[in-house]
Amino acid sequence: MYNPRSSKAEEFISHQEVLETLEYAEKNKNNVQLIDRIIEKAKLRKGLSHREAAVLLDCQLEEKNKEIYALAQQIKKDFYGNRIVMFAPLYLSNYCVNGCVYCPYHMKNKNITRKKMTQDEIRREVIALQDMGHKRLAIEAGEDPVNNPIEYILECIDTIYSIKHKNGAIRRVNVNIAATTVENYKKLKDAGIGTYILFQETYHKDSYEKLHPTGPKHNYAYHTEAMDRAMLGGIDDVGLGVLFGLELYRYEFAALLMHAEHLEAALGVGPHTISVPRIRPADDVDPASFSNSINDDIFAKIVACIRISVPYTGMIVSTRESKACRERVLHLGISQISGASKTSVGGYCEPEPEDENTAQFDVNDRRTLDEVIKWLMEMDYIPSFCTACYREGRTGDRFMSLCKSGQILNCCHPNALMTLKEYLEDYASPETKAIGEALIQKEIPNIPKEKVREIVKENLINISKGSRDFRF
Repeated sequence: MYNPRSSKAEEFISHQEVLETLEYAEKNKNNVQLIDRIIEKAKLRKGLSHREAAVLLDCQLEEKNKEIYALAQQIKKDFYGNRIVMFAPLYLSNYCVNGCVYCPYHMKNKNITRKKMTQDEIRREVIALQDMGHKRLAIEAGEDPVNNPIEYILECIDTIYSIKHKNGAIRRVNVNIAATTVENYKKLKDAGIGTYILFQETYHKDSYEKLHPTGPKHNYAYHTEAMDRAMLGGIDDVGLGVLFGLELYRYEFAALLMHAEHLEAALGVGPHTISVPRIRPADDVDPASFSNSINDDIFAKIVACIRISVPYTGMIVSTRESKACRERVLHLGISQISGASKTSVGGYCEPEPEDENTAQFDVNDRRTLDEVIKWLMEMDYIPSFCTACYREGRTGDRFMSLCKSGQILNCCHPNALMTLKEYLEDYASPETKAIGEALIQKEIPNIPKEKVREIVKENLINISKGSRDFRF
């Protein structure tokens, strides 16, 4: 039985409910009256149920699909404006005891170079990231209780936050590590992490167990219930995601939304972010061996339908995707992207040696951060390095209440402009700086309140003079 308030994975992600949802969507994919009612409900900006969203995903009516895309684009603007939050991943270690067949870190892979960074190596990597202009990191590590215990992760977080280099500082560390205990989540909370991120990979239990044949990750329930434990441990910003290509995308889409419904119903706060990675080539991994891969058109439709269904959530797309694909989905709902990413253990400070291969997957978008920033601004997006919500306590239900009411823009838009100004002063190439300065001047009149506008102007002047002490 489907029960979004249950703490049991097989009840809040009910296999039977997913199957019935897919049947319902298939039956109604050309039902104009129902689709119109769902679109009208979506226009209220309150979200959709997983069944309603599944109908829109399956919709085959060209005119209605145009309406869906247009609505997704408008909802993105209403909630997130033209800001795009920037981050970079930092891989700490690729030691792993799991047997995940889609990941080159799996324990049986003897070809990949195993590496775990020391604190000194992490310092060098973080300084390199700071010198690019990054302020927000997502740390990653394989699951290995000997090589990557929670104590190592905590030490790495402390090291990252301690590094101040020139005008650089990492202000938010998001954490993407294996499912763990409430006690360990409390430790991560005390360490000052931002969002705890954990991809489900697949919600289909039978497929999940086949794809994770060995190791602690084999336990479907323990993995799927991790966000419940994280929130019990005090972490109120959590990030969901599935790896599209492992199972039928319609199944994953419905179950992902059921997970979001569960978090809201049982814990009072939906996902802070939703990621939509697709399987990519990697050492010992050939995407062609997975029969459920999706093309760019389906990918774009998934992004649009998630944006309509969970309007408050941040949506993330990484450098797994090409420039062209990222540009397409930015318009449909994506609000966070990575830039100049390395998926190897190290590689920011110095290129990975040719005789080593520690990467988790091949990067598709290989542009520098400056090139990505310039590209975004040329499309009138504001690249944002802001972390003020985290530092000012606007997290969990406090962030969600501001976001759902549309008031978060009053904080985020000014901060985006000020952190962009920081980037332009400290790191941008001359051409990128010129484009950015013009964009900032164009955006200042869009700040809603006169008093806030004056504060922003004053801060922008102070940043030009070298000040980095602002928080709004």
